[in-house]
Amino acid sequence: MLRVLLVTLSVAAIAHAELCKPDTQNAFKVRLSIKTALGDDAYAWDANEEYLFKAMMAFAMRRYSSKSTTQISNVLLCNVTDRVSFWFVVTDSSKNVTTVPGSEVEAAIRMNRNRINSAFLLSDKTLQFVKITSTLSPPVEPSTPVWLIVFGVVLCLILAGIVFLVVAGIHQRKKKNKKSTERENLEEKCEVTITVENGIPCEALDLKAGRINGVFAADDERFTPL
Repeated sequence: MLRVLLVTLSVAAIAHAELCKPDTQNAFKVRLSIKTALGDDAYAWDANEEYLFKAMMAFAMRRYSSKSTTQISNVLLCNVTDRVSFWFVVTDSSKNVTTVPGSEVEAAIRMNRNRINSAFLLSDKTLQFVKITSTLSPPVEPSTPVWLIVFGVVLCLILAGIVFLVVAGIHQRKKKNKKSTERENLEEKCEVTITVENGIPCEALDLKAGRINGVFAADDERFTPL
């Protein structure tokens, strides 16, 4: 009986070793950068962390399919390195000699990526599934609604336009008043320089140069000396 049990365990170990190999079908490579992510608070990767990883993978598979019966024993790890990298596969719980298709494992990981990262205090950059691209973080929604931002911008533009029109109107009015004042001053100056002689307005004489009366100038032209 003991011999049969040992043979069975040996066969199972060999079968598992054949299933979990680098670059085999449905196998995934994982890299963890614990020191880079946590610095002095970095934890050591040991058998307990491996057990947690297997538990998280089993959780992801069970959550992905409500009918799944994946157990921790169905998650196999191999080629574990000191720099914390390894390969893993998920075996079919009903047969235990075949692996779950990689597409299903990938879908389960994508669905539960945040939960997996949180379990190891890591992120997509420090916990890498080599064949699986990083998941996109959900878009950040602004605390202020977009329509309110647009309304505020439009309102500011309208107020700026009103202020510009008011300032331009005041400036134009001042300019117009200035021109009117200059014109009135010019008219007053002209009225001062015009005098009235015998009821006829005449311009003031230039005392230095004198002024020629047009009536006498005409008489002088008609009566020329002989």
